[in-house]
Amino acid sequence: MKSRTFTTKAGAKLRFSEIGLGTAPLGDLYEKLDEDQAVDTMVAAYKSGVRLFDSSPHYGNGLAELRLGAALRRYPRDSFLVSTKVGRWMNPFERLAPRDPKVISPGFVGGLSHRPVFDYSYDGTMRSVEQSLLRSGLDRIDILLIHDVDVWTHRAGYETRFGEAMEGAYMALDKLRASGAVAAIGVGLNEADVAERFAKAGDFDVMLLAGRYSLLEQPAADSFLPLAVEKKIGIMLGGVFNSGILATGAVKGARYNYVPAPPEIMERVRKIEAVCRKHRVPLRRAAITFALAHPAVVSLVLGAVMPAEVRANLADVARPVPAALWQDLKELGLLSRASATPGRRRR
Repeated sequence: MKSRTFTTKAGAKLRFSEIGLGTAPLGDLYEKLDEDQAVDTMVAAYKSGVRLFDSSPHYGNGLAELRLGAALRRYPRDSFLVSTKVGRWMNPFERLAPRDPKVISPGFVGGLSHRPVFDYSYDGTMRSVEQSLLRSGLDRIDILLIHDVDVWTHRAGYETRFGEAMEGAYMALDKLRASGAVAAIGVGLNEADVAERFAKAGDFDVMLLAGRYSLLEQPAADSFLPLAVEKKIGIMLGGVFNSGILATGAVKGARYNYVPAPPEIMERVRKIEAVCRKHRVPLRRAAITFALAHPAVVSLVLGAVMPAEVRANLADVARPVPAALWQDLKELGLLSRASATPGRRRR
């Protein structure tokens, strides 16, 4: 697999595989997974050339990090990058009731019963990092991201949380970066405007943006991604299938943003599918190829729950897509004119 080398603010050189593995599904997102299957998926990814593995304490309340460590500890530590997140720590002394209405958790049906605690303070961030290291059993984490400081998660409390994150979590991560304990710091968000606010407020290396720059929608194209190029922030794109609909197509039960897709999204995807059929390109291949083309992007973080899905993602990256497909999408108003289409890379 191709890789992209990125230099952090501190001068560290990180080699990103163009496709990374997102471990949210391995934390029992939507369905409970067999332990061996989850580990086999990560092993298959590594053997196929994936060298970026992204996780979070949020994914199954620590389960994804446990499984990540079980899979990756068998390989040389310098041969892969691990990204995880801060903003939540787990309280093992308070058990989480199934489907607890007080917990904001998009679709996790299993995972550990430890109760998550939102905490963007300096001490809470250090506690989160310590727990992640213990769960994974790894000697270091390469990339740390402040997680979910957005309106969708915190609603009316967003402004307070943003202040806490910059005064607490950012200061903790900056100290860890300065000491060499972590190579890169950033944020992991679902909202492009909030990512842009962080980019202007702090000195970040990388950012993980989920769902806001995809074949379906490109709100990050006009302002945030150009700013990322200007400030030399490497972008890891997650959610390039928008929680599933760009992988499955507009079928019954297709998911968008973790819930069943509304009619207007289904209709837009049908129109995109029609253009893809015209050019004999599978929808998911078009989605992957498009997202990977922007000059700010260092890697796509794609989820998978079985080895075959990993191999399918990598196969799609290796196959070309005709330039006329992108032109047709733009002419039909299905793709932002500000989008970077394949063939116009790179920094």
